[in-house]
Formats: sequence, structure tokens, C-alpha cells
Amino acid sequence: MARGLTDDARSGSPTRCVLSVQSVSKTFAGSPALDGFDLEIQSGEIHALLGENGSGKSTLIKILSGYHQPDPGGRVLIDSQPLELGSSESSFHLGCRFVHQELGLVSTLSVLDNLSLNSGFPTRWGTIHTGEARRQAETDLARVGVGVDPSTPVGLLSPAQKTGVAVARALRQLGRGGNDVKLLVLDEPTATLPESEVEHLLAIVRRVADRGIGVLYVTHRLDEVFEIAVNATVLRDGHKVATRPVSTLDRRTLVTLLVGSELDEVHRESAALHVESSNAILRVSDLRSAPLNGVSFEVAPGAIVGIAGITGSGRDVVLGAMFGAVERDGGSVTVDGKALAPFEPRSAMDAGVGYLPAERKIQGGIMEFSARENLTLSDLKPFWVKGRLMRKPEAAEARSWFERLDVRPSGAMEVPLMNFSGGNQQKVLFGKWMRRHPKVFLLDEPTQGVDVGAKAALHRQILAAAADGAAVVISSSDVDELAALCHEVLVVRSGRIVARLAGDAVTVAAISHESLGAGEERVA
Repeated sequence: MARGLTDDARSGSPTRCVLSVQSVSKTFAGSPALDGFDLEIQSGEIHALLGENGSGKSTLIKILSGYHQPDPGGRVLIDSQPLELGSSESSFHLGCRFVHQELGLVSTLSVLDNLSLNSGFPTRWGTIHTGEARRQAETDLARVGVGVDPSTPVGLLSPAQKTGVAVARALRQLGRGGNDVKLLVLDEPTATLPESEVEHLLAIVRRVADRGIGVLYVTHRLDEVFEIAVNATVLRDGHKVATRPVSTLDRRTLVTLLVGSELDEVHRESAALHVESSNAILRVSDLRSAPLNGVSFEVAPGAIVGIAGITGSGRDVVLGAMFGAVERDGGSVTVDGKALAPFEPRSAMDAGVGYLPAERKIQGGIMEFSARENLTLSDLKPFWVKGRLMRKPEAAEARSWFERLDVRPSGAMEVPLMNFSGGNQQKVLFGKWMRRHPKVFLLDEPTQGVDVGAKAALHRQILAAAADGAAVVISSSDVDELAALCHEVLVVRSGRIVARLAGDAVTVAAISHESLGAGEERVA
């Protein structure tokens, strides 16, 4: 059966077009953000919209919501009715609903209160009808398959449940005599969800589509496209590259549509790097830190070694324990013969180690500081003269890294890091460590939550660090990334390395096979 379609669509009954975007363009300061864009979504269809940051996805969403007035000449139809462009009231009245990454929920209020904030509470004799409000909330939650008590504070919910509450709130009018919801736009709904929560959220989206609502699903996670969407549209630099049935695509074709044959090129460049296999600079011996239980390996200058494993295997602890961000229970880590003190990041930095943690917004950068400050904070010594921080050379250094890493907007060095896209935040944090010319570069989920274009740029920087002689260790849940970049992949399961894959054995299938425990343990 086709994914993302209603029962009527599956049975062959005619569907109707709930969204028709015709030749829509939007120009900012003479630069086209969206150029002659066309799109159709049928009732009950889940349609994936893909593209790197700056491709035009957000512009389209803002046009559909009435936030942006597009250029003259295009039009948008919602269920055959013309959308009054630039009018949020028209968008809402015609049945468009939006769930953004920032869900707009109040954590200290109950689920019931959050559901009622926009639509209001039912009343009786001039007071809130508590029983009816609860009944309505239970109906709203059941519609999207969120089984929580409406009196529960939102702050106690899981990430997927919170997103489900936001979806339920968006669909409140269904069956209540108001204008039915025709189109639901979900903007990166799983961007901040742990892997264990993603399937729950996808089930919610399927339930929405099963009610005949068209879903525009914006995501950077390609696996979700194949899991849930029936059609996919790719945007690049404001232009539609293609709209294809997902059943006709594979992952490689989709990546090629997004950025060209980037992973193939990365793999070729990685394989061409010179690695001094007999001269390890990083040595890890019997590393123990719950749930790790005796992890040992070595990495030579110029080598890129991957750490793979499912959530809970211990993979996500290895690099933090090495760097000193996570406390060790035992074992040793040496760089160029120098032992790194446990739980002391300064010891690792003094030895020439750079560490990019997975949680960039919490541990990787200081979001309230400017991009310049985040770039230079790792080493301010070059800018100190007679007890004063010299701003000009610091700004020049930051500017050079902006250019090298193609950080966008290009002149926004003084803008707080929180205002940049995820991919550009990660570029800044890469630069923070690369300007120190690390001997060892530890990268935990280096491209998590960034678009495919930014991912390609970050891959280039990883290759550049290795070419510069750094020993690179990548812990990642992205198996394609590991297979493209790494000379060797260590698979962690139950706190131990159970497989070492090298050379031609480093494949997506082999890494996945070993991570899931489908094969025999080959390393004690």
C-alpha cells in the first residue's frame, strides 16, 4: 500500500487537491528566495519537502501561513479556494494549520490548558465547564493517538508527546462545526527528538493523514521520507529540483537530488588520505565509564575512525569519557604519549584534543554569545596584548573562519549564535576547534540536525582536519556518514567493542548488521 494516503485513496476512491501552489515567487532585496515554485498535495497525502538551509522551505511555509506576501503573479489554492496571499486570517479560515519546531506550549500549564489557549474553554453559566473541557481534550488527544491525562503538566511529557499535543491543538476544529482542517504543515517535527521517540511521532502523523488531511512534512532526516511520505519535493536555492514518488527513489538518488553525489566524493577523498598505520598518536586502553566496559583502540595521524552502536550501547559515552566531559571509572587515554587526566577537559585541550559534543546548544556553544565569541573562545591568547583583548585581530580571525567554513549570513559575526541555523551553528563550533589545529579531533554526532548541504560542508572540514594530520574519531548514529568517511569503524554493543571493520569491510550493511547484533561477536 502507498504510504501517507487515506483509506479512500488506498482503495482507489478519488482524492481532491487540498493544496495547489502555482508559480509562486518571493524576492528579498533583489535576491529570489523562491522562484516560480509549484506544488500539489492531495487529501490524505504526506508530502515531504526537502532542501538545505536557505533553499526556500521556510519562505514557502511563511507564504502559506500568510506571514509573507509573495511576489505578484502566483497563486495558492486550498481545497480549490483561493488563498488571500499575505493574510493569516485567510490561511486559518481555509483550513491551514502549522506546527513549528518551537511548539509554543507552556510547560507549566496542563495539557488541557495548552489545548484551549487559542480556541478557548467551553463555558456553562459564565464559568468554565470543566467536564466538557476535559471531554474535548480527551477527544483531541485520541484523534492523534496521544494517550496522556489532560491534567498532566506539559513539562512532564516526552518530546514526542509534546509534539503530539501541538498537533492535537492544531486540529481542534475537526468535527466541531468550524472550518475543517485541510492542510497540516509540520516543520522539522523530529529535529530535537531522540531516536526512540521518532516512531511515536510518525504514528501521529499517519493518523492525521488517515483522516483525509494533507500533510506537508518538512524534514532533514531522509530515513523518515522513506518511512512515511508518498511524494517528495526537493528545493535548492529557491528552485524546485524535482517532485518524485518516494517509491521511485532510493537514498543515494535522494541525496544526489539534494546536493549531488556528495557521499561518493567524500568516500573517494577519505580513501585517498595518507594514514600512518604504524604510528598511533591516540591510544585508549580499557576505558570504563558506565555503560562502557573495557574499550581499547588506537588511531594514527590522518586516520578517521568511527564509533557505531545503537542507543544505549555505550557508543555515545566513548568520546566524552576520553575528553573528560564524562567521568571515567577506569582505563587510560594518551595523546602522543601524554596521559589525559580523567574528568579534566583542560588536560585534554592542553594535549591537543578538540571535542565537539552531540548537544551543541547545551554543551557545544554559548548560544547567547556572538558567533565571533564562540569561534575565538577556545584560544584567546593570540589576541591578548599587555593585558588587553585586541578586538581587531580577533575579528579578523573570526572573519577568516566565516569565509573558510562558508558560514551564513556571511557578515553576521556579531549576531548571537542562537540566531543561526543548525548547520551554521555547527560550522562555527567546528571552527572553534579547528583553529587550534588539534592533534586529535573527537566528533560526537557532528552533523546531527543539520541539512544535507551543511552536512556536505562539515564532511569537507573533517577530511581537511585528517589531511592536516589530526587523528579523527567520529561517534555517529548516521551509518551512511560513517561508511563514507571512516577508514575503520568500531562497533560498540553492551559497553564493549564487538567488531572492527576496516577497508572494504566498512559498509552500511556491515555496520548496521553488527550494531544490531545480527552477527557473531568477533572481538572480545
